[in-house]
Amino acid sequence: MYFPPSAVKREYLKPSDTHTHCVWKGEASYYNVEVDGKVNEDAAWYYPEPSAMAARIKDHVAFWHGVKVED
Repeated sequence: MYFPPSAVKREYLKPSDTHTHCVWKGEASYYNVEVDGKVNEDAAWYYPEPSAMAARIKDHVAFWHGVKVED
C-alpha cells in the first residue's frame, strides 16, 4: 500500500542512496526508517518521477522490512 505524503511522519524518514527500477513504475528511491535511534535500512520507498502508468503514486510512500503502520 502506498501512503500519500500527508499521511506519513517524515521526521522518521532519512534519505538512502538506494534506488531500484520497476519496469512499469520507474525508478524508486528509498528511505531508512529511524525510530528511537534504531535504523531500519531501506524500509520505505517512493517514486519521485513515476511512469505515466503509475502517476497516481508520485511521492507516495510504501513500507516493508517489518515496519508496522498505525494510526
